[in-house]
Parts: sequence; C-alpha cells; structure tokens
Amino acid sequence: MARSEQEWLTHLITCHDQQKSDLSTLDSYYEGRQPLSYMAPELIAEMQDRIRQVVVNWPRLVVDSMEERLDVEGFRLAGAAQSDERLWSWWQANDLDEESQLGHLDALAMRRSFVIVGADDDENPLITVESPLEVHAERDPRTRQVAAAVKRWSETEGATKTEFATLYRPDATVWSHRDGGAWVEYDRDDHNLGVVPVVPLVNRARTRNREGVSELADIIPLSDAACKIATDMMVSAEYHAVPRRVAFGFSESDFVDEQGRPVTAFSRVVGRMWATEKSKLDGADVVQFPEASLTNFHDTINSLATLVASLSGLPPHFLGMTTDNPASADAIRSSEARLIKRAERKQRAFGGAWEQVMRLATRIQTGEWDAGMRGLETIWRDASTPTIAQASDAATKKYSTGIVPLRQTREDLGYTQEQIARMEEADLHEDPVARAIGPNPAAAVGPKPVTSVPADATPAAADTQPAAAPAA
Repeated sequence: MARSEQEWLTHLITCHDQQKSDLSTLDSYYEGRQPLSYMAPELIAEMQDRIRQVVVNWPRLVVDSMEERLDVEGFRLAGAAQSDERLWSWWQANDLDEESQLGHLDALAMRRSFVIVGADDDENPLITVESPLEVHAERDPRTRQVAAAVKRWSETEGATKTEFATLYRPDATVWSHRDGGAWVEYDRDDHNLGVVPVVPLVNRARTRNREGVSELADIIPLSDAACKIATDMMVSAEYHAVPRRVAFGFSESDFVDEQGRPVTAFSRVVGRMWATEKSKLDGADVVQFPEASLTNFHDTINSLATLVASLSGLPPHFLGMTTDNPASADAIRSSEARLIKRAERKQRAFGGAWEQVMRLATRIQTGEWDAGMRGLETIWRDASTPTIAQASDAATKKYSTGIVPLRQTREDLGYTQEQIARMEEADLHEDPVARAIGPNPAAAVGPKPVTSVPADATPAAADTQPAAAPAA
C-alpha cells in the first residue's frame, strides 16, 4: 500500500501508541514497579496504605543474567585474520561499549530495541541506541526489511511542551513537530540510501512475529505469585509470628508502666513480661498461644523459584537455592550449560543486527555499498565462565599442537582486540629465533631421531646384567 509521508507518520504513531502500554508494563516489571497481584481488591481497599508490596524482582535477575554474557569485542571481515580497526574506531567513537549493553537490555526486557545510523562528521558516523518506548518500525511483508520507522520525543520549555517526531524512509529522513493537531515538517534529508537507516535488535523473533518476545513473558506470572506470597508472609509475621496472649479479668487501666502511664498497643503484644497485682481469685488470668510457623511461605517461594530456574535456564544457585553440601566447581559449570547456550543464541541474533549497522555506517561514510561487508562477522566475548586455569590449559594445548595460531589463542583466552594488538607489537621486538621456535621447541625442530640398532646386535645392557639362576 502506497502512503504519503504524512500518512506513514500518522500510521506509525498510531501503531506505536497501541503497543506502548504493553511495553511500559514490561519496563515496570524489570524496574520492580509492578502492581500487587493475586490479592483481593476488598483487602487492598481495607488495608489502604498500611500494606506495602514485597517485590521479589526475578524479572531483573533473569534479564541481567543474560545481558551480562553479551559483550561485543570487535568485527572481522571475511578472510581477515584480525578485527577491523576502522569499524572498531566507529564503535568506540559512539560509546557503543556502554550503549550496546543498554540496547541488549531493552531488547531482552521489552522484546526489541533499535539502532539508528546517520551522518555525524567526516571521520565517524553517528550511531545511537534507542528505546522501543520512543521508536517504532514496520517491516515490508515480502522482504522482511524495515519499510519505515518513527522516533518520538518531547521537549518542555517553561509551561510549553512540544512533541517531535522523525520519520525514516528508504529515500529520506523527515523531522516534524506537532502544531495544534497537525504534524508540521521543519527539516528533511533526501539521502536516497535505498534502505531505512534503522536496525531493530529483536529478542526471540519468530517467522510470524518479527517484533520479538520478552524474556519476562514466562516469568511475570511467577514473579507476581512470589510477590503475593512474600507480602502475605510479612502480614502474617505482623499478626501471627509473635506469640498471642489473652488476658482475662483486666481492664484498659491495668496496662500501665511503672509511672502509671498507659502503654502502647504494640507493647502489650510484644512485651516480654506482664505483671499485675490481681490473682486468679480476682478472675485474672493470662493465656499464651504459640506463634505461627512461616515455613509454608518459604516452601511456596522455593517452589516458584524452581519453576523460574527451569523456564529461564538459570542455575539454581542464582536464585538462592543451596544445599547443605556445596556444589563442586564441575557441578556449577554444568548447571550453567543451558544459560550459556541461550546466550550464544542471543549473540547470533544480535550479531546479525550489529553487522547490518556497520554496513549502513560504511555506506553513509563512503557513499557506496561495500560487497566485502556481506561477510562481516561480530566478535563476541565467550559467554561461558571457565576458570582461568581451564581456559589457559585448553588454549595452550591447542596452540602447542598447531591446531590454532597465536592470535586465535589469545582471543580464546578472552583478551580484547586492543590487548592483542599490544601483544603483537611486543612480539616484534622479541628475539626472532625464539619467536619462530615458539613455546614448544620440540614442535619446531621435530621429534628426536631414533638410532637404528642392527638386528643381531646384543644390547649393551645385557652384558651388565647378571645371568638368571637356573630353576630348581
């Protein structure tokens, strides 16, 4: 369907408004600001402000545990042994070490985030990471590429609030502001790129749902239940975890301190000692009921935590589930296997988006599409958590046997591209013979030759050995 720029702008804003409510709900769960669920409205109305929700913020734990394993370390062109310095300089110039983390975080929590590429100066393109609460994109149903996108924001000056919107199309970028009830264009850039300079970072996309799925989709109901149980536990602790006492034959005037002043209701409940001059003959008596156990709440929360671990792939110890016998190092690494595999899947999906970002940046800087960029590869930090000794041992063995070169060995050990570059520069100043031989001289010169021995020769050692005694 052909639309004018104004029609595209109105259409995208309408679609964005329809989705912002769900996105805001996901954002509130990550921030721990979700409303209290599973509690009767009558009880909430009766308690009013006297009850405050206990937030068990598993949604943030699930998202952060995944995001912590998504670190971009460089980009490598097809056939190149080293990472591309130009692309990495653009990455650093746009503070994408920090900004990429924000993009991954929003995509995991709110289904998707966006990266917008534009011109900045002669040396570096402008690359910004955007929130789905401010940016919306629509895809072409045939090509699955972004057909149009909009970014919205507002600025306040004094008591006046002005809304702004930027429309991104394959041939132009248009800036508008709202004047009354209409959008008025105030600037445009006819770039004729042929593609929309907006790249979505989508989490868990599917063939019929390219907009993504939040990592919190399965966790929110369990988190609501845990918050409800934890809140009930605190209410129960207030009323039932302290032993209850019943006093017979007392009046309000009997509850006074040493100076004869009335004591508070709380002191009556939790007071360590009650004393009175009245006796049972006067009808006075005090009965104490045992306090209630809260283990049923503990068991319920632990059961919910087990479900969260199974759905999210988190190791049980991430959720505080421990045993009397601490798990071994091998058992801990084994429990992280599913989380590591899921992180590697995220790296593949997000890596494709970052590669598209760099292709766009190259096109904007050079003015033409580079065919060699089709084989671009994103370099990620290892998503697993091996010990330093294990990683060093494995990398050294692969290098000493000639399976991998020295640069790959250093990448496997987790060194950044800048650190590897400094190491390679230091290698140039080493002794060339020692550098050529490497850490394993035997591998460089070959195995030790074996001296051949004539078949009829008697080993020298045989002459020195005493003859065996004859059998009895």
